[in-house]
Amino acid sequence: MGLFKEFKEFAVKGNMMDMAIGIIIGAAFNKVIDVLVKKVMLPPLSLLTNGVNFQDKRIILKEAVKNMDGTLKTNEVAIGYGAFGEAFLDFLIIGFTVFVVVKFMNRLRNRAHDSKDDTVATPKDIELLSRLTELVEEQNTLLQSKEKK
Repeated sequence: MGLFKEFKEFAVKGNMMDMAIGIIIGAAFNKVIDVLVKKVMLPPLSLLTNGVNFQDKRIILKEAVKNMDGTLKTNEVAIGYGAFGEAFLDFLIIGFTVFVVVKFMNRLRNRAHDSKDDTVATPKDIELLSRLTELVEEQNTLLQSKEKK
C-alpha cells in the first residue's frame, strides 16, 4: 500500500504531469521540425543542387543481389549519409529553438524575480523575501546606531 501512496503523491505534486506535458509537446514539436526540414528547407536546397534528394544519398558498400527470376536474394548494404544529414539538421533546428525558448523563459523569470521592476507582478515569495531583507537591513542600522551611542 505504501508504493501506491508514494505514486499518488508523486502524481499529485505535478512531477508526472509536467513530464507528460513535456513529452506530448516534444512529440508534437518533433513533427513540426520534421515537416520544416523535409518540406520547407530541403526542397530549395535540392533545387540549388539540380534536384538532388539528400535523403536518398548513400554510400553503397554491397549491391543488392537478385535471383534469375528478378526476386531479391540479398539486400543492399549502404551507409545513408543523406538521412544522417537530415537528422543532424533536425537536431540543429530543435537545439536552437530550445535555446531560444529557454533564454526567453529565463528572461521572464528574471524579470518576475526582480522586486524593483514594477512592470511585472512579483511573486509573493520573492516579495516577502525582499521585505524581509529590508527589515533585516533596518534592524542592523538601528543596532549599529545604538552601539555608537
